Amino acid sequence: MRSWPAPDLVRLPGSGGPLRVHDTVSGALRPLDPGPTARMYVCGITPYDAAHIGHAFTYLTFDLVVRVLRDSGHGVDYVQNVTDVDDPLLERAEANGEDWRELAEHEVQVFREDMAALRILPPRAYVGVVESVQLIADFVARIREAGAAYELEGDVYFSVAEAAKFGEVSGLSREQMTELFPERGGDPERLGKKDPLDWLLWRAERPGEPAWDTALGRGRPGWHVECSAISLNELGMGFDLNGGGDDLVFPHHEMGAAEARSATGSGPHARTYMHVGMVGLDGEKMSKSRGNLVFASSLRKRGVDPMAVRVAMLGHHYRTAWQWSEDSLSEAAQRLERWRAAADRSAGPDAMPTLERVRAALADDLDSAAAVAALDDWAERALAGGGDDPAAPALMRDTADTLLGVRL
Repeated sequence: MRSWPAPDLVRLPGSGGPLRVHDTVSGALRPLDPGPTARMYVCGITPYDAAHIGHAFTYLTFDLVVRVLRDSGHGVDYVQNVTDVDDPLLERAEANGEDWRELAEHEVQVFREDMAALRILPPRAYVGVVESVQLIADFVARIREAGAAYELEGDVYFSVAEAAKFGEVSGLSREQMTELFPERGGDPERLGKKDPLDWLLWRAERPGEPAWDTALGRGRPGWHVECSAISLNELGMGFDLNGGGDDLVFPHHEMGAAEARSATGSGPHARTYMHVGMVGLDGEKMSKSRGNLVFASSLRKRGVDPMAVRVAMLGHHYRTAWQWSEDSLSEAAQRLERWRAAADRSAGPDAMPTLERVRAALADDLDSAAAVAALDDWAERALAGGGDDPAAPALMRDTADTLLGVRL
């Protein structure tokens, strides 16, 4: 599956420092510390509706990771999936009276356009589940051969009793997992399961549902197994960073880690897990089930500058839940206008200290709000007539674009 066009990045003078991020497993800030090339996997969308601001905020966060790593001299091997066949997609297509493939194709294209407009750097591999069915089926077969899976009426389940180090990602107790599992796609009450926390790896064909011929029989993958199979195939075991929204900590990343350990006999699945806080609207988490959504595509259709949307998101730290509002978008548009006016001047204050402030802020657990404040300070001094460096406005413009992804 193709991704979207990559924006051009200007190489900035000097080099950024090492990136520290909050690791979900340890609960602490730690250096990402990759080799020459950082291996990174981020869970993608289920394309049954357009991407909302919460999605955009997640992919902006990992876009910043890529930018900081590149600025510090690392290559980045970035992989993202698309869940282009799953229950929510099939249910939405049926409700709409349309073919599930056409719905998925349309929404993936809208997502590509959103990401390109927001100047999100594309992954090296953008991988759909449909194109990976055989790969995933083979992966499930490896888990079954390892003795960690069993069949139930043609379906294949992972046995949580066989999950080495289960709980290593989330740190949740069994009681907490049991409470969350049904809320996040689990089926703890299904009769015949060995344990309520056992999860579906392979769904045997049902009437009217899509299915593929594989060594497991006709069927399709469960949700959690797709990311573990694709990430291992593309990046190998023990890659540097696994990421997504914080609602994926459990069950998705927890169960994916157990699958990877079972299939390979080693671990960890990823060296660092990084999760992004939820974006809300009117005091509630923004979600498709609630219907309280602000779509990136709808903002574009309104004529909102995508760079203003990006600046609005940059004002929030990735680990902190926050509320979207029209007031915040208006403030971001005004900030963007000031930055552009300052960058359009023929001269300004020396911008190298600002570049270093932005680098230091982003290297410290992606403190984008501090980076934004650094650009605010420079723009305020420039607009007040301070400084006579003719190279400063261009460096300011390149700093905003290369590190923050904001085109002035």
